[in-house]
Amino acid sequence: MFTGIVEELGRVARIDRRGEAARMAIDGEVARGAAIGDSIAVNGCCLTATDLDGGRFFVDVAPETLRLTTLGTLRPGDRVNLERALRADGRLGGHIVSGHVDGVGRIAGLREEANAVVYRFEADESLTRQMIPRGSVAVDGISLTLIEVAAGGFAISVIPHTRAVTTLGAKGVGAVVNLETDLLGKYVLSYLQSLRGAGEATVDRTFLAEHGFL
Repeated sequence: MFTGIVEELGRVARIDRRGEAARMAIDGEVARGAAIGDSIAVNGCCLTATDLDGGRFFVDVAPETLRLTTLGTLRPGDRVNLERALRADGRLGGHIVSGHVDGVGRIAGLREEANAVVYRFEADESLTRQMIPRGSVAVDGISLTLIEVAAGGFAISVIPHTRAVTTLGAKGVGAVVNLETDLLGKYVLSYLQSLRGAGEATVDRTFLAEHGFL
């Protein structure tokens, strides 16, 4: 598990394509405190450190990960958001992030608003259905607060600090990002869909009482 609070901007050092898979070498100070087998989020994707060399770590990327995320578009020299897994005794500064990307979105617009920049994204409706205004979303592994949600799109407001210490500051209109919706919201939606599929009645006070919630 992660928090969506990016520890540092790393840099892709090397990418070795191996058929439909890949092996990546990434430079970042997080490697110095890591051990082989540790989970490290790279642009929001939970990956396993398979080798370490000082301030560099190596990860093997499966074909499924390359298909469903933006990792397949990375090139040597690209900057990436890095975060080590949450310690049980640490602060949960962002929100609960699994590092399992749900899909990708695209930056559709940018506008300045006082000290912040509002980013508008296009995303599949299957993802925006799992979002709510003032809820949380991970964009390239960054924990952010949703300020608007609509079918097929959403918006976030980003302060200067976040733009400076993550990859968002270098991304413009058209850039593609990894998205992970709120873990709790996904479970709730899945449960409600299973009830609908089983022919259950709508969720109301009577239903909640019958199932021990009231």
